[in-house]
Amino acid sequence: MNEHTQKTLGELKDMLENGECSAVDLVKKSLKTIKEENDEINAYLEVFDDALEEAEEADKRRKKGEQGALLGIPIAVKDNMLIEGKTVSAGSKILENYTASYDAFVIQKLKESGAVIVGRTNLDEFAMGGSTENSAFGVVRNPHDKTRVAGGSSGGSAAAVAMGSVPVSLGSDTGGSIREPAAFCGCVGLKPTYGTVSRNGLIAMGSSLDQIGPFANTVDDVELLFRVIEGHDPKDSTSLLHPEFATADKNTLTIGVPRSFFKEGVRSDVLEQFEATLEMLKTAGHTIKDIELPYIKYSLPVYYIIMPAEASTNLSRFDGMRYGLHVEGKDLLEEYKKSRGKGFGKEVRRRIMLGTYVLSSGYYDAYYGKATTVRKMIQDDFTRAFKDCDAIATPTTPSPAFTIGEKEDPVSMYLTDIFTVPANIAGIPGISVPMGSVTRHDKKLPIGFQIMAPHMHENTLFTLGRLVEKKTN
Repeated sequence: MNEHTQKTLGELKDMLENGECSAVDLVKKSLKTIKEENDEINAYLEVFDDALEEAEEADKRRKKGEQGALLGIPIAVKDNMLIEGKTVSAGSKILENYTASYDAFVIQKLKESGAVIVGRTNLDEFAMGGSTENSAFGVVRNPHDKTRVAGGSSGGSAAAVAMGSVPVSLGSDTGGSIREPAAFCGCVGLKPTYGTVSRNGLIAMGSSLDQIGPFANTVDDVELLFRVIEGHDPKDSTSLLHPEFATADKNTLTIGVPRSFFKEGVRSDVLEQFEATLEMLKTAGHTIKDIELPYIKYSLPVYYIIMPAEASTNLSRFDGMRYGLHVEGKDLLEEYKKSRGKGFGKEVRRRIMLGTYVLSSGYYDAYYGKATTVRKMIQDDFTRAFKDCDAIATPTTPSPAFTIGEKEDPVSMYLTDIFTVPANIAGIPGISVPMGSVTRHDKKLPIGFQIMAPHMHENTLFTLGRLVEKKTN
């Protein structure tokens, strides 16, 4: 374990400023940990050979008096964000050798802050999955129990933090792809309000759902990284023009709990830890209130209509002609078929077919049109609920990390997202914070406490998240 990555960003910044260590020291430690752990964990698809050069440049910048928010801090990035001159595969064969021609907005922000990107992390192919078992380059194993998944689709980014290779990383969240792996790997993960972090340079899956966000060991570090990457981007039409975050100026908050939503399906020991965490928040002076969200039970079916529809549209550009894998055929149609058939994995093909079906003539109104109507009803549920409470709490997942290969049935896999999907449908922020552990086969496995808040109320998540963090420390 890398002792430096067990320190907070604040502590690392102090060490760098006081000369107790250098950026080169930090990056060497990261690279050593990756070399020792990654063969088994498979969190990284590539470690950048210029990471030490970037660390040296960060040290030079510091000597010149620069004070970047992440100057000299090593970070890992999910392999669906473009880094100029680097391979970006999105965990797929079709883009296995594709080189990015520009930096994503968040990468520009990281570089401006002085962060040192040490590598790109593994993910479910095109971010389609909840376990990182769908990567074309092998499953990511959970550092807490290597027979179990790290979660998905950002499993590599979560595992990179959990195995101690970096103090922070970036992932993307379409239906829980940051929060679920954060819960499984025992770290903090934030899905920000939709539009607060630019999607420019993120390989799109579900454009109305995708959001980039941070992983870290502490809420403070997640907040710091979020402050670095948020902001308006004129190149992203969904980027909020003037993002203004509400201040968490209340001494006591009202936390809504939709118990009827998770009265069945949550493992008893997970529910026990959840109730204990609520009791701790109540003892701290906050009000716990049972609430009803009548349409939230339709979140998963709505998601699995809207997301495949958007994914099938977004992935139509990968045709084997313009970029990516190309397989020769006797005519253009056969080349399309062969390139996409060889380049896309089983889960991606499944979602493309489902998405194309729900958008097809004769079925659009029955499926996609109805799903968008119910999506608005779910959003209205949250709007009404937030009139009476400041935040909403649920377990992040119904259970701890499951074993590799356990959920071969796609529907059982999709059900692991049941508590995380609603935040993406509504576009609201959500955070997962470790709330303890449960035991499976003599192994202690982390579980997460999810908090959701109204649009632009990330500060409420950070305030409550710090309290939950104290309970587990």
